[in-house]
Amino acid sequence: MASSARKSRVSELLGLVGLTDFAESYPDQLSGGMQQRVAIARALAESPRLLLMDEPFGALDEMTRERMQTELVRITGETGAAVVFVTHSIPEAVYLSNRVVVMSPRPGRIRDILTVSLGSAAERTEELRENEAFFDNVSKVRELLHGEVPVGIRGVETR
Repeated sequence: MASSARKSRVSELLGLVGLTDFAESYPDQLSGGMQQRVAIARALAESPRLLLMDEPFGALDEMTRERMQTELVRITGETGAAVVFVTHSIPEAVYLSNRVVVMSPRPGRIRDILTVSLGSAAERTEELRENEAFFDNVSKVRELLHGEVPVGIRGVETR
């Protein structure tokens, strides 16, 4: 890729992750959330159809973590990339997902797959976290993790 094309792609990705104003900053000058956005931009550089993310927001404070979740929903909505996202946070899993794969403890096996029907990327707003359907889905995942629901439940009605 030519130098001008690389610069254009970097500029495009910085805009996508909301860091255009920090293009000349060094990594140690960025907050944890900004560093995570740089990592997402780097992962998107080759326009992948699939992103594999393993606890990417685990070290962030709660407010930054929620903001990054919202940003990830927006970014994947814009790019069309699918995401396999590993997390130990039940609310995070529900907020980010159309499907949550619930694993059993040792040995790790798929216990169930829960379909989450909370709308499109455009409908996954901060307000969704206070929605009854959101809480119902969080409760269902928690029950599946603790073995309180028979395996085979496939979703929670939201309407």
